[in-house]
Amino acid sequence: MKKLTLIFAVMFLTLAAQASDIHSNAGTSASAFLKLGTGAPEGQALGNAYTALSNGTQALFWNPAGAATANTREFQVSHMQWFEGVGDTALAYIQPIGKTNLGVTLRYLRLSSLEFRDDYGITYDHSGQVIQDYVATVSLARTFFGFLDIGGTAKYINENNYGLKYINPAFDVGGRLRFGRNDTVVLGIMGQNLGDKDEVPTALRGGAALNTKYFTVAGELVKYVDDKLRYGVGLVIHIPEEMVEVATFDIRVGYYNRENTGYDDEHGIGDKLGIGDTSKLSFGVGFYSSEVMGYGLGIDYAMMPSGALGTAHQLSVKVQF
Repeated sequence: MKKLTLIFAVMFLTLAAQASDIHSNAGTSASAFLKLGTGAPEGQALGNAYTALSNGTQALFWNPAGAATANTREFQVSHMQWFEGVGDTALAYIQPIGKTNLGVTLRYLRLSSLEFRDDYGITYDHSGQVIQDYVATVSLARTFFGFLDIGGTAKYINENNYGLKYINPAFDVGGRLRFGRNDTVVLGIMGQNLGDKDEVPTALRGGAALNTKYFTVAGELVKYVDDKLRYGVGLVIHIPEEMVEVATFDIRVGYYNRENTGYDDEHGIGDKLGIGDTSKLSFGVGFYSSEVMGYGLGIDYAMMPSGALGTAHQLSVKVQF
């Protein structure tokens, strides 16, 4: 146990040591849409501090090790409405097989219209699908010794950006260490989108979380090959089921130190809430009940204000059976 903890600590400190690094090819990796966090609104609401907290079907899109603790079949559908009409929909399923959990996902990102300019600078609209990107994944996850979760994911990535097509493989490998009777402290580490760094945004992520009955705090460091080190922090306020006698409710807020993206001057929801000049905060809520017509039901929502770009939203619904 002490050796495993030391390994996780060394990898986490390696991330921290790169805090001032800026990659010479910043922003040049392809398949940038893999950074969006589709399929995991819980993680987006927490400022991307989700490597340690990943669980269930949402873990399949973030840290597959988190899927190891699922003890029932689970199906999830999610949709994210991004900026300028970009839609991103994902399906996920977990099937326990003995002590191992098998997970599969399918994701479809599309943009159907875009303003173009000709050689003279005159604008015109293009109809039809401008962008059609698909990602299919298969994951395996398992718990060892009762406290160590290990998971891996194989990805098939198919991009079609206005007729330019690319097909690439990538892999995720992650681990989590859980301490305490109710997982009071959790450490997480993972390699994300491992593959050709010019074709996929490879990243190293490390995070930690502190869980209590009424709140959870989480932090994370992430280093993409085409970006400087970033960090995120998140807070969850838990409203236990025994307090409301209906279900468990979570209220989430997060901070992620992404670049500023100007001010929302089009009177969007960010401007109406007084946060039109931020692109670093995120918010969300969650609902879970284990007794809805004999099934487990979970609903998660995330809102990500992004200054002049607008506000992105993601909603997921999961069923356990």
